[in-house]
Amino acid sequence: MITRRSFVGGTLTLAALPAFAQNADILSEAMIWRDPAIPVAGNANGNLTIVEFSDFNCPYCRKAFPVMQKVVRDDGNIRLVYKLWPIFGPDSVYSAQMTMAVRSQGKYVQAYEALMASSSRVTESSTDKTLASIGVDVPRAKQELQKNVKEIGATLKRNHRQAEGMSFQGTPSFIIGKFRLFGAQPEEIFKQVITDARKALKKG
Repeated sequence: MITRRSFVGGTLTLAALPAFAQNADILSEAMIWRDPAIPVAGNANGNLTIVEFSDFNCPYCRKAFPVMQKVVRDDGNIRLVYKLWPIFGPDSVYSAQMTMAVRSQGKYVQAYEALMASSSRVTESSTDKTLASIGVDVPRAKQELQKNVKEIGATLKRNHRQAEGMSFQGTPSFIIGKFRLFGAQPEEIFKQVITDARKALKKG
């Protein structure tokens, strides 16, 4: 089912999610909304989950970032799940790997937000500097990456397969409740989709 809404100067496409797979399959509701490998931002007990697939070097992800932060902050009842989908080359892969590697330091969300707020292209060196600026022990994170590179790679591959399974073609892409939303959107669009997503969840 495709729903189209008119908005300033163009067309917004909202698509319902395909049927979730069963059990612990990577396309199951549990693995998409509540992958244990990915810490949660926003309100961990919120009544609506938003999953964002993004790349630190995607200019539209950076454009959407402050808008989504404001929407989640204003709402106060949203679980926000940042899924790294590094599709812009080796620098994006490294920054995604390092963000995953700082989980043991409790810095995943802070690392994501600091890197997404970068004003220029994220590189290996700028990633290290940004992480250090928020209190990350960078040498320790590199050791964690080396130690857990297979597990981190498996998580990023899972994100990739989920994005493909949702028919996403680029970043940023969002799952809002049981709707898919593509691209950077204005604040009012995000808020309307959130309202509709909550209504849809109530209807089952």
